[in-house]
Amino acid sequence: MNLFARLKEGLSKTRNQIAAIVEHDKLISEEFYESLEDALITADVGADLSEETIAQLRREVEIDGITTCKEAYAYMKRILAHHLLIVSDPDDFPPKPWTLLVIGVNGVGKTTTIGKVAKEYRDLGRSVILAAADTFRAGATEQLRIWSDRTGCDFVGQHEGADAASVVFDGMEAAKGRGHDVMIIDTAGRLHNKKNLMTELDKIVRVLKKANPWTPNEVLLVLDGTTGQNAIAQAEAFNDIIKITGFVVTKLDGTAKGGVAINLTKRFGIPVRKIGVGEGIDDLQDFDPVQYVEAMFGDFDPTV
Repeated sequence: MNLFARLKEGLSKTRNQIAAIVEHDKLISEEFYESLEDALITADVGADLSEETIAQLRREVEIDGITTCKEAYAYMKRILAHHLLIVSDPDDFPPKPWTLLVIGVNGVGKTTTIGKVAKEYRDLGRSVILAAADTFRAGATEQLRIWSDRTGCDFVGQHEGADAASVVFDGMEAAKGRGHDVMIIDTAGRLHNKKNLMTELDKIVRVLKKANPWTPNEVLLVLDGTTGQNAIAQAEAFNDIIKITGFVVTKLDGTAKGGVAINLTKRFGIPVRKIGVGEGIDDLQDFDPVQYVEAMFGDFDPTV
């Protein structure tokens, strides 16, 4: 099964629920709009955005004289895809190494995501170094070391409880000294102690900028797609601490919803860069808004 098929399978509950609404009502009614809004909320699109989407759908349907549920549903899919079209590409490579700072709470698949992204860079022929700056969680350094071995990346780490910024400094010195193209940094994610996390991330960024003022070039927040609206709360908390430039939404093969990705892009104006649909090293894919909406709500009908 390919990645898109796995994504469609994971999101089939939402797709089937809404398809049933469209099949039940041939002509647009108030009940149709209410059922659609309830389905969007159930799919983790969020109450406010669901209400806003249906309000926009009502306006567009009225302006264009649409009368059938099938046509209205096609309009809704285009509205949702537009919510996801956030374009914010990082600048081209400044002085090496290109630096990715990866953040997120424990358990979201952060370290695994780093391994997968590292493999993508390695497949492109880039030399990569991984810096294990999550010195708080037991086993985090060793887990990242295993990924470095699997992907053929260089590695820098210290003992548990070491200063995270010191690891980053060592990583930057090694990257510059060995001519690495990319440095990917794992970080701790203990949001229950936000002050400590803020201090740690501030120090990491200061160390990076002292070595290379363009860094970090990308700050990726990894979120578990199965946690629904809790992912929004995590994004708000991290975005208060450090400027996020992109989201990675993982475990979408294990959720029947998936609307949180739409809510994230609309609320924060930050693009989803990658989505994860499995545990394998190749189970991370670039985010495609149209493909994602199709997985959730069915294919776009070019005749409508």
